[in-house]
Amino acid sequence: MTYTPIQQDTPRQDTPSSQAPGDASEINGELLQRLADAHGVGTSFHGWDGLQHDVSPRTLVQVLAALGVAADSNEQIEAALVDVELAPWRRMLPPAVVLQEGSATAVHVHVRDGSSVSLTITLEDGTEFAAVQQEDWAPARDVDGVRTGQAAFEIPAGLPLGYHSLRAESDGVSAITVLAVVPAKLQTAAQLEERRGWGLATQLYSVRSKRSWGIGDFADLADLAALAGARGADYVLVNPLHAADPVPPIQASPYSPSTRRFFNPIYIRIEEIPELAYVKPRKRAAVDRLLDQVHALNKNPDRLDRDQIFGAKLAALELLHSVRLSPSRQRAFDEFCREAGSGLDDFALWCAIREDHAPEDPIWQDPDVVAGSARVESMRQALAGRIAFHRWLQWICDEQLESAQAAARRSGMRLGVVHDLAVGADLSSADAWNLRDSFAHGVSVGAPPDMYNQLGQNWNQPPWHPVRLAEAGYLPLRAMLSTVLRHAGGIRVDHILGLFRLWWIPAGNSASDGAYVRYDHEALIGILALEAHRAGAVVIGEDLGVFEPWVRDYLAARGILGTSILWFENDGDAPLAPERYRTQALASVNTHDLPPTAGYLAGDHVDLRGELGLLERSVAEERAEHEASLEKMMAMLRERGLLTPDAGEAQVIEALHRLLAQAPSVLLGVALVDAVGERRVQNQPGTTSEVYPNWQVPLADENGRAVLIDDLHANQRFNALLAAVDAAVRK
Repeated sequence: MTYTPIQQDTPRQDTPSSQAPGDASEINGELLQRLADAHGVGTSFHGWDGLQHDVSPRTLVQVLAALGVAADSNEQIEAALVDVELAPWRRMLPPAVVLQEGSATAVHVHVRDGSSVSLTITLEDGTEFAAVQQEDWAPARDVDGVRTGQAAFEIPAGLPLGYHSLRAESDGVSAITVLAVVPAKLQTAAQLEERRGWGLATQLYSVRSKRSWGIGDFADLADLAALAGARGADYVLVNPLHAADPVPPIQASPYSPSTRRFFNPIYIRIEEIPELAYVKPRKRAAVDRLLDQVHALNKNPDRLDRDQIFGAKLAALELLHSVRLSPSRQRAFDEFCREAGSGLDDFALWCAIREDHAPEDPIWQDPDVVAGSARVESMRQALAGRIAFHRWLQWICDEQLESAQAAARRSGMRLGVVHDLAVGADLSSADAWNLRDSFAHGVSVGAPPDMYNQLGQNWNQPPWHPVRLAEAGYLPLRAMLSTVLRHAGGIRVDHILGLFRLWWIPAGNSASDGAYVRYDHEALIGILALEAHRAGAVVIGEDLGVFEPWVRDYLAARGILGTSILWFENDGDAPLAPERYRTQALASVNTHDLPPTAGYLAGDHVDLRGELGLLERSVAEERAEHEASLEKMMAMLRERGLLTPDAGEAQVIEALHRLLAQAPSVLLGVALVDAVGERRVQNQPGTTSEVYPNWQVPLADENGRAVLIDDLHANQRFNALLAAVDAAVRK
């Protein structure tokens, strides 16, 4: 997308003030609030406690600075208010236009007053036609010394779905912008309204087999999907498979990736790479020795060693990469690279540089070290071999994900693999480096205080800059979604509320000292729906936590499923009757941020939080409240005849799932940890890896023994729970 201003030297307020915010007490609060409102910055918010909290003036100034708006004084605020009013008039065309299918809209074009102007619509297939000009009674106005007029053009209803373009021309000046026509309602979940479905949810890294290299991988995903599909499941929902750092040590949390667009090579199954068959004997022996170093880790029930495993896999992958591709394989690789385009090239470049420069290296903050600069292009040439290796890794990931999805569909699954999309990428990530122009700087994303995290949360991830993302034609978002959905039947969007508003925390502030920034949810949800439509994928929004009540209704109207968790669905102090659950939702007993049900029933999480010093009250008080809550749920099970007096732990878990199946929700989820009796939580919010092994807990049974995929076929507890759920859903 290109942008041509009416006047080439028109100044734009797109860099924040270099000065720290001044004395906020001297700022006119009413003016500051007007400016914040104009830029979508919330001046107050309703907390989990039900009370309204005001955002401090200092924080508002900081957040506005991250948006590129100087507001350190009343004079700057007054100037910024003028700028925000003139902003549309300074553009010949809007930064992007997103239109729902079947709707018409008017697009305003700004040109020198009295000039002739035309607007051409070009569809994805190359078809061009002129837009019809409409009457527009907006008076001309002075914009930076230029008398500027506004012309209106109709974008007609009936345009096909897709990414089209608008081109305005006037007296030799032109501008182009994206026109995205998106589904009014995503229809991919319609089949589930006719027949409900259910599936498994798991953390793939934790699910190993006898053939794994100490960690679950893409081949294990294919085998797990085949097992579940044979038992009636329609999907396997996995943790985010986004790429982490390209070399050890790597971040354990799958929700803190280096990029959300590409995948983590740690999940590659070495033996599934065709070139292994053509490795020379000495190199093949080296691969076998690398496997021997980590193979015994498959039976370690205590903790995953990602760094050791990834190191061994990278060494093996280096050996395989040295094998020359056959002509057909080379053609497939070249086609993959062509389709992935410059995004893959830039990610591979980042990986190659990152191999030699740690996240804290000053190089990442050097303004001369950016894609396209002379220094980086020189590095691109020097690192060509390493770049080729990282491009090849992504191709192998793509092939193995394609195989996993094919295995899932062959097993009878209607959806297959459902990916999880993290909220963002780390501040020191590939995305933050390659897409810096589309991110806001000086802030990170998080959440205000809630009942589980009373100090709030800082996820240390940069947020999209709302305007700059639109100016990019939403291409970073489009490319990310299309890649994740390339071999998938669905996507779970973590914290989907972030497409409506995000909690921005200025650098140096506590997590509680932030503000909500609004996004153009019509555009972002529209892009999400269009990419899912093209992939034939279901979208599940994780819409838990603090949210505005209308959001859930809006998502349902757009064909996006919500999320219902058994323990969170309440009617006052009592559990909500399952018949009152939402239809357009994925309902499950628990989630990855809760203990497996066996541990939850035993209150293990209360003891753990007490040991880690995370409780505001005594362990006894917390346990008493927890047991009282459990008893209300057990009473509901008994009232419905789902629980017998002699029921053991496995039978209680089955009963909870049978209760859940009485909900009208179109999708039900079964956590694999619940099916094997695991008790340990994968992630304990509020802790670090030094305190608790977050995201490093291998799958184990009720006795703490490692559970492999090879064991599941004969696992009585696994088969009983899946059979119970399948029977209940098919009633």
